[in-house]
Amino acid sequence: MAICELDVHQWAELNFGTCDLGDARRTRRAVKVARLMAEHPDGSTPAQCERWADLKAAYRLFDCDEVTFTTLAEPHWQQTRKQARRTVLLIGDTMSTHFEFRRQIEGMKQARNGSARGFVLHNSMMVCAASGEIIGLAGQELFYRQPAPKQTSFQRKKRERESEVWGRVIDLVGPPPEQTRYVHVFDRGADNFEVFCHLVEQRSDWVIRAAQMHRAVTDPDGQRVRVNDLLAQQPVWGTYELEVRGSFRSPQRTARLEVCVAEAILPRPKRMTPYLKQVGLEEIRQSVIEVREIDAPAGVDPLRWVLWTSLPVHSFAAAWRVVEYYERRWLIEEFHKAIKTGCRLESRQYLKSQRLEALAGMMSVLGVRLVQMKMLARSQPDRPAGQVVPKVWLEMLRVLRKGPKIDTLREFFRQLAGLGGHLLRTGDGEPGWLTIWRGLDKLLLAIRGYEAMRKRYG
Repeated sequence: MAICELDVHQWAELNFGTCDLGDARRTRRAVKVARLMAEHPDGSTPAQCERWADLKAAYRLFDCDEVTFTTLAEPHWQQTRKQARRTVLLIGDTMSTHFEFRRQIEGMKQARNGSARGFVLHNSMMVCAASGEIIGLAGQELFYRQPAPKQTSFQRKKRERESEVWGRVIDLVGPPPEQTRYVHVFDRGADNFEVFCHLVEQRSDWVIRAAQMHRAVTDPDGQRVRVNDLLAQQPVWGTYELEVRGSFRSPQRTARLEVCVAEAILPRPKRMTPYLKQVGLEEIRQSVIEVREIDAPAGVDPLRWVLWTSLPVHSFAAAWRVVEYYERRWLIEEFHKAIKTGCRLESRQYLKSQRLEALAGMMSVLGVRLVQMKMLARSQPDRPAGQVVPKVWLEMLRVLRKGPKIDTLREFFRQLAGLGGHLLRTGDGEPGWLTIWRGLDKLLLAIRGYEAMRKRYG
């Protein structure tokens, strides 16, 4: 399974060197701009480019009609899908962008809440099921939210709806190659019969958190029953413990969770969309897994997940594996944070929506890189650093950090984060991607200065 390419030159060439932008010179420029952004992800475009000539070239690049969100990001999607092996998770979710309403951005449409304007990104991130390693983005769609007209439920089924984006991105990713299993992992927004149909059509499995707990299903005895009532009849298959991070709503704790499983047949809705009529599926048989917290602290809402899955669940171990797949969903939240906070997409001062859309395509790939760097030390902590990290990086980092031993990837990333401000104390925990890339920014600047001096003075 592939890992993150640390060298920014090779990374930029690998992800953007095959972009079809209508001119080979534009493609070369896209590679250079991507490299400059990777060296300083949160900097403004002038800070990233440094030279006036490079800045003008970057602005011209994003102003070209041929340079779009799709033309910049699609080669990365294709490359990601080619790397799928065995069982991979495809974690899907939607991210909204918000640009201040007072900003005059040509072509930018108003967001649904009316307080800002922005577009929406629906992303499908591929993750190795065994190791949790992020492979890349397998597909995306950028769109603008439309105001929902006042309609009856019958009329709503006939018009285009925002929820259809789940199915379009599933179809964009497509079916898995031979000897590979795709498991799409979605939150409650995908609890929709149409989404299940798209997954069946693409020969893919799924783990989807249930939203409609009062919908009627058919149990194994052929009886119609609501999901909540069906689960209430099931015995507990087993228990396990989960470390829950604290928040302003609940304290940090070790939650004790019970797991129960049921089989159910989900019927198609009575009012069908044109797509459902075309597909013709009458029902979908699957398992439903409930995870509920017991003995929760007073004043804390107990955890509860109800998951639909097409995966075989014949034992507690199999059910636990499905739950672990869903627990990996937080990785895509880290990806959204990387785009918004790490790359500062919403702070970019471009004056046309087309430029910001193209920029989002490049920053999506860059956001994957930022999260990969954080996860690499966790997925392969004992791997020799020399197998992955350029030799000059290790040598320079050792000098800047005054001689610590750097043998493994974990040691490399910890020392890199130390350069970015992480104190590396025993109780500080593992560094996040923010401190890692801040350290990388300093490291690359030091290497750049060293190479410039060597060229000048030998």
